[in-house]
Amino acid sequence: MSTTTQSQIAASGKQKYLATFDREVATTLKLLRAYPAAQSELRPHEKLKTARELAWIFVMEAGMATAALQDELQMPPSGPPPEAPANLAEVITAFEAATRRLHDVVESASEESLAGTVRFFVAPKTLGDVPKMDFLWFLLHDQIHHRGQFSIYQRIAGGKVPSIYGPSADEPWF
Repeated sequence: MSTTTQSQIAASGKQKYLATFDREVATTLKLLRAYPAAQSELRPHEKLKTARELAWIFVMEAGMATAALQDELQMPPSGPPPEAPANLAEVITAFEAATRRLHDVVESASEESLAGTVRFFVAPKTLGDVPKMDFLWFLLHDQIHHRGQFSIYQRIAGGKVPSIYGPSADEPWF
């Protein structure tokens, strides 16, 4: 395969990722904004995070992706992750900023940079080299996974669950 073709594939992959990323972030924001703020400390089970702490995962993962692209991700981490802000509104603001920054970093990344790897867990207590684009997709899929969890918190909290990939009981399409 020629270098030009490889560059075109990498550029195409970056654009596909960014289009999907922007769409999924918008959906996550729709869910976060619909959450009843007074229920941000809801913890459906003792082993679960509060709604606010669960939402903070979205911010943390966007930060991890940005750090990975800038070759600044340290694994294993040198200390505990930063704690979530005191209220859900601050978490949402942080998520908006973190995802704008990540979008910009991905958009400006060279194909050569995106073709690199990042050290990350590939199994319990096992680090390995993960292609950066695979790592970005992994974190985006994890955002979608946690958004599903958050939609359950939304229902338990008495909030209205917006349409995510199709109609919901609260946002029918017909």
